[in-house]
Amino acid sequence: MKKKTFRIVFFTMLLLIVVVLLVFKKSLFFKESPFDNKGYTTLINSNKESCLQCHINTSGYSKYHNPDVIGCASCHLGNTKTSDKDESHKGMVLIPGNLADAKETCGVCHPDELFKIENSLMTTNSGLVAVDKFIFGEVNSPDIQYHIQDIKNSPSDKHLRDLCANCHLGAEKKEFGEITQLSRGGGCNACHLNYSKKAKKDLSNYHTSNKKELPTIHPSTDIFMTNTHCFGCHSRSSRISSNYEGWQETLLKKDAIKDKTGYQVFKDERVYVYKGEDVHHTKGLLCIDCHSSHEVMGDGTNYSHEEQAVSLQCSDCHYKDKPTTVVYDSLDKESLLVFLHRDYTHSDKPILAVKKDMHPLVNTYVEATGKVYLIGKKDGVLHELKPQSEVCSRDNAHKNISCAGCHSSWTSRCIGCHNQFDKNEPEGYDLLDKEYGTGQWKEYVAEFSSSLPSLGVRENKDGRKIEPAMPGMILTIDKGSYSGKKIGEDVSFHRLYAPNSPHTTTKEVRDCKSCHTNATTLGYGKGTLDYSVENGIGKWIFTPEYQNNPNDQLPEDAWIPFLIEVEKEVINSTRLDFRPFSVKEQKQILLVGACLHCHQEDSKVMQQSLLNGIEPLLKNLNKNCILPTWDK
Repeated sequence: MKKKTFRIVFFTMLLLIVVVLLVFKKSLFFKESPFDNKGYTTLINSNKESCLQCHINTSGYSKYHNPDVIGCASCHLGNTKTSDKDESHKGMVLIPGNLADAKETCGVCHPDELFKIENSLMTTNSGLVAVDKFIFGEVNSPDIQYHIQDIKNSPSDKHLRDLCANCHLGAEKKEFGEITQLSRGGGCNACHLNYSKKAKKDLSNYHTSNKKELPTIHPSTDIFMTNTHCFGCHSRSSRISSNYEGWQETLLKKDAIKDKTGYQVFKDERVYVYKGEDVHHTKGLLCIDCHSSHEVMGDGTNYSHEEQAVSLQCSDCHYKDKPTTVVYDSLDKESLLVFLHRDYTHSDKPILAVKKDMHPLVNTYVEATGKVYLIGKKDGVLHELKPQSEVCSRDNAHKNISCAGCHSSWTSRCIGCHNQFDKNEPEGYDLLDKEYGTGQWKEYVAEFSSSLPSLGVRENKDGRKIEPAMPGMILTIDKGSYSGKKIGEDVSFHRLYAPNSPHTTTKEVRDCKSCHTNATTLGYGKGTLDYSVENGIGKWIFTPEYQNNPNDQLPEDAWIPFLIEVEKEVINSTRLDFRPFSVKEQKQILLVGACLHCHQEDSKVMQQSLLNGIEPLLKNLNKNCILPTWDK
């Protein structure tokens, strides 16, 4: 009996334990998602919406934007309480997500993200407007805050409207269809809209049937962006997107490259030549693998220029001593959403964080072994992130040079640009207001080319850093042509370089001579820079490739004159905190170049200079060493 009683009690207890486990299994065995859709869905009861009475058997939605979860009206608005076609469509937004209606659509569930987007540079274009107005002489600083949609019709404003104002998130997406190389703006759609092959086919059938055959496959609104989402806008100006994929723009027409290899014609019929892609692109990494939502959407701050909005540094992944990390439980709401939507599982591992502002890179983690991995957002492939090489970490002589200064293989160059207003242009098009009218600013470019980046100096409250630079605005502006004066009567000339992030990263670094004996790097423009030694006297001689521009008697592509100090009041940069090398700095660079005239860069003496600089070595010169003479 005792044995039987024991069995009864035992199995009763076991049954109670099983019941308890079944009731509480979610909390006991599964880590609770930080989201239960409260605050991310509207109070609409999708079962009572009339939309799906006509739009039946639809699919293609992303998991978290399915009508079963959030209804249809949470995005498209309209009247969901009637089956009458006209009544139900009153107040409906066919293409939700444009910033004009985002407060009533996307912003209802995502108010924080909308606030950030509305204040981001991709929406305001503040830096673009400020630099243009600065160069036109309408303001005295390129750092004033603007919003592209507030510009009027000054000469600079009209210049922006005619040539630049297409690329901002406030531009409205008016047509159904996927995001392509030709897409501009579209608010939330610019990044979050995706069409499957079936969705594109359904849309095509809808158009060919005269809008009678309603699509059953809905495009997806999700976080799975591709590089195409970035390309439309970021293949302009410094051309980061096209550079990243290895393509340099040319002035060729598509007929000129027929049957030629190494060229590509993009959707807008611009012709590109292949120069070499970024090493991250060769690994299959997307733009958003590095530039997460925290940078792409912004942090709500009104920045003056894009480099201020970008907090990510190469050293955040390729760290020097140890990586900066955060734990899963400390992730912010936005990062948790990305983690959830991408079905990541590394909640038990440290996650890399950006040192400048500590925003997390949720597609990374650190193993207990110390190895760091990045999960490719394109294909889920694991990439081991390597720390800085010993050369980078121990090199004291170059510690104030940005990673891109050494690891960029090429950057775009644009010279000989002339801007003139044609008051008689019958089909002038205002990119901001999307209206045709008479009169248009026109841009005439002399040459597109590429080279190793030039280098310049960034000096501000954060310190001194040497960064890549490119000839961004070597141009003339015929301001008189806009104000009614004769052509050529009021022309201003500008020789401005811009700080540049080439996005043509290579594992290998540029060699020593490519900086210390390279005319383009130092800002003199293309040409030959020779170290001549005669009768025991060493001198540097520069022979430019281009003729002098009559406006300032400098070579057409130059930034500064050869070993001649530029007057402080001369404006030669698109930033107030970025400048070319001073003559003193040029001499320091060329001094090392003179040593490289005899010594190989891997020689003992040159390797010693990396640790402690060149100055200690000058105290023990060999009698055969001939240093430069700087006298004319």
